Amino acid sequence: MLENLKKYHILLASKSPRRRELLSELRIPFNPISLGGIDETYPDSLPKEDVPQYLADRKADAYLSIIKDNEMIITADTLVIKDNRIYGKPHSEEEAFEMLMELSDSTHNVISGVCVVTKERRISFTSTTVVKFARISEEDARYYIENFHPLDKAGSYGIQEWIGCIAVEWIKGSFYNVMGLPIHQLYQELKLF
Repeated sequence: MLENLKKYHILLASKSPRRRELLSELRIPFNPISLGGIDETYPDSLPKEDVPQYLADRKADAYLSIIKDNEMIITADTLVIKDNRIYGKPHSEEEAFEMLMELSDSTHNVISGVCVVTKERRISFTSTTVVKFARISEEDARYYIENFHPLDKAGSYGIQEWIGCIAVEWIKGSFYNVMGLPIHQLYQELKLF
C-alpha cells in the first residue's frame, strides 16, 4: 500500500504486543526491536499532556545513533491522565486496583505521543481520546486483575479486553489510540513521509 515506504526497513521500537498487532494491520512489513533501559523520566515542569510526546521523542533519540540510512524507527508512548495526574503502568496488583477505582465513574484522557524518524527526517504527533468509565465494582476490578494482565498497561486496563466491555460507556476519539497506537493518524502521516 504505502509505496513511498518501500525504500525503508521499518522498525517498531516497542515491546507492546498491542502496538505490534496494530501496526501489522497496516500491511506494511516491519520488525519489532527494543533497546531497553531507555530513561523515561521527564521534567516535573512539563505539562502532563505533553509527557507522552516527550517520551516518544526521547525513545526515538535513543535509536537515532544506531539506525542505518535506510531504516525508519517508529516509537510511541501512551499515558492515562485524569485530574492532571498521570496513570502509567501499575507496579503491583494493588496499585492496579487503586487505579481502576480512581478511574471508575469518571472520564479520563488517553494520550499517545508518536515519533517517526529516519536519518534525514522526523515527524512527531499526539493523539488524545476521552474515555468515560461507568462505575466499576471492587469485585469486577479484582476479577479483571486476577484474570487479565493489567500491569503492562497505562491506567491498568486494556480497552479491548473484558474491562472495556463492562466499564467503557463511551469514547471520543480513536479507539486504537486507547490500545496504544493511533493507527489512523499514523497511516496518514506515513502516507506523506
